[in-house]
Amino acid sequence: MRYASYMDVFALTRRLIDTESTTGLETEVADRLARELSHLGYDVERMAVEGERFNVWATPPNTPNPALVLSTHMDTVPPFIPSSETEDRIYGRGSCDAKGILVAQIAAAERLNAKGGRAGLLFLVGEERDSQGAQVANQQARGARFLINGEPTENKLAVASKGTLRVELVARGKMAHSAYPEVGESAIEKLLDALENLRKLMLPTNSTAGPCTLNIGLIEGGRAPNVIADYAVAHLLYRLVGPTDELREQITAAVAGKAEADFVLEIPYMEFTSVPGIETMIAKFTTDIPALTNWGQPLLIGPGSIHVAHTEGEYIEKRQLLDAIELYTAIGSHLLQQ
Repeated sequence: MRYASYMDVFALTRRLIDTESTTGLETEVADRLARELSHLGYDVERMAVEGERFNVWATPPNTPNPALVLSTHMDTVPPFIPSSETEDRIYGRGSCDAKGILVAQIAAAERLNAKGGRAGLLFLVGEERDSQGAQVANQQARGARFLINGEPTENKLAVASKGTLRVELVARGKMAHSAYPEVGESAIEKLLDALENLRKLMLPTNSTAGPCTLNIGLIEGGRAPNVIADYAVAHLLYRLVGPTDELREQITAAVAGKAEADFVLEIPYMEFTSVPGIETMIAKFTTDIPALTNWGQPLLIGPGSIHVAHTEGEYIEKRQLLDAIELYTAIGSHLLQQ
C-alpha cells in the first residue's frame, strides 16, 4: 500500500479538508484527487457533470470494469471549516462526511489492488444537495458487481437506510387590515391548521428500520404584523421506511381545504446486504445509493459519526479512520471471493 504510514492517511485527509468543496464548488478538490490518483498509477477519468464540476472515476491499469467499486462524495455542507488535529482526532468540515472516508477507501483500494483484487474508486459531486453526480454516474455504469458506499456509520454495516420525502405545503388567503380580520383570510392560520393535522397522523413503521418521522424544517409567510397574511408555506421532510403511496394520500387528505401539498423530492427507503462478523446498524439518513442502482449490489459503511457531521465541531477519530481501512479491505476481499 503506497499510503503505508498513518501520517500519510492523516495528512491527505487534512489536505482534502483544507480544500473547500461546498456543494457546487467541488472542482478544486476533484482536480486534486484526480492528480493524486494518477500519481498512484490509476487510470483516471474526469466524468463531466455540470460546467466545470466532475466526478472522479479511477481504476487500476488495464482494468476498465472492476467488479468492486468503493465510492463516496467529495462535496460538503457549508460553511467551510479548515482542518485541525489532536492526538486522537482530525477536525474540520468533511472530516467524517466524507473526506476521511474517501482517504480510507483509497488506502483500502491500494491494499486490494496490491493483492490482485482490482477495485475501482468513484468519487462524486453533489451528494449533499441532490445527488447530481450520482445520477450522472448512473448513466455511465461500468459493470461493477458490488458497490461499497461510504457514509459515517461508525464503521458498522448499515442493513437499511431511511428514505426522504420532501413536501412543500402552500396555504393561500386574502390580505386585509389586521384591525378587521373578518374581512380577510389568514393563510398563516390555515397553514398552522394543516400542520397540526399532519402532526396527528399515525405514520408508518417498519420492523427493521423503525418509524417514519416528520420534521417541519422551514415556515415562511405573511407581509407585516398589521396585515392579514395572504400566503404562507412550510417545507417538510419525512424520513421514509417504505413505499409512499398511502402516506401521500394521507398527507393530501389531512391538508385538504387548508393548503396544497406539493411532493418535491422522494428518495426511497433501502435495505442492504450484510457481511458475517461485522456489526450492523440502521442509517436514518439518505445517501447516494438510490441514485447508483446500476453500479452493483450496494453496501453502506464508513468511519465517523453522523451525529457530528454537519456541525461546527465535525471530526473523525483517527483510530476509526485506520480501522475503516481494514474493514473496507476485509469486506472487499469477501465480496471479490464471491
